[in-house]
Amino acid sequence: MVNVDRAQAMAYRVAALGLAERSSARPADLPILDLGVQEYTPGSAEVALSARTSADPADNRLITVWAARGAPHRHRRADLAALVKQLWPISDADASARIKSGQIPEGMKLGIEAFRVTAEAFRAVVHEPMPRGEVSTQVSKRVPRSLTYDCRSCGARHIAGNVWQHAGLAGGVEVQSRGRDAMLGPIPDAPPRPAANEGITDLILVYLRFLGPAGPLEVGKYLGSSTAEMKSVWPADQLTEVTVEGRRAWLPTDAVKALKSASPQTGARFVPPMDPLLQARDRDLLVPDRAQQKEVWRILGNPGALLLDGEIAGVWRAKISGRKRLALTVTAFGSLPAPRRKQIENEAAEVARARDVPDATVTFE
Repeated sequence: MVNVDRAQAMAYRVAALGLAERSSARPADLPILDLGVQEYTPGSAEVALSARTSADPADNRLITVWAARGAPHRHRRADLAALVKQLWPISDADASARIKSGQIPEGMKLGIEAFRVTAEAFRAVVHEPMPRGEVSTQVSKRVPRSLTYDCRSCGARHIAGNVWQHAGLAGGVEVQSRGRDAMLGPIPDAPPRPAANEGITDLILVYLRFLGPAGPLEVGKYLGSSTAEMKSVWPADQLTEVTVEGRRAWLPTDAVKALKSASPQTGARFVPPMDPLLQARDRDLLVPDRAQQKEVWRILGNPGALLLDGEIAGVWRAKISGRKRLALTVTAFGSLPAPRRKQIENEAAEVARARDVPDATVTFE
């Protein structure tokens, strides 16, 4: 049995996630792309990448697709053939858990069939770039009525968003843009729709390698599935049990040495909302203070997190003025002496680089 404290586990994660030392590698060559980088708001994926590399965050080897939990993520194009099989449900119960919604109480009972018919509808509809709304209209006509609901705001019947986003990658669809003018398009040379899940073990190991030590509960929440489903495929023979402050967890066996030798990073990083670091489901480990947790993970409009010496030390928000200046507002969880503020101000230049603006200012609240 390996026993570590919270500080050791945090130091391991920060290093594994590429936040201990900024690399010079191009984004697609960063290990974190094994997990994927969520695009929570416009430009947030670029900020996440710039926190890890000094290279240009743009990389044509990356593509935005609906991946874990149906959320838009940057992934390597070369990984899609394996990823689509890893994300396919392992069972009807798994599929129903992922698309659980009060909007479609009968549709969620379809299990894997809901994924199959929605993926096939995407492939029948999306042959060129199309507005998201038009795709929704056409896909909704091609799926069972139980997967759709009456939308009061527009007076139409739509497929439930969690269903179609979970099935988007299997349907060969990429997210080309978001917002009011959101566009979807066909993935060039898209991998075929899976007939069954392949590689769930690899997916679990990837999660644990970056966000472990953790257990089936955390992996299930990350995928939008259940603890029971993850326990049914838990790769115990490739894992070592670890206790973190007395809590039972697991880590890939070949990562235990790195856990034992991990030490806290020094320096500052701005990580965006829903950065891979913030995707861990054991929030008490990331931010022990419950009031501070509510600042980092909000019901709507999450801020970014300020990382100081490997600890989440505050939150931040950004505003661009005329595409010439980026204004960052930092709310720290404790006092920040002058040298710390200077360190944070210097790091703000990396956020400006990610957002393709020449300058950044920092205001401390």
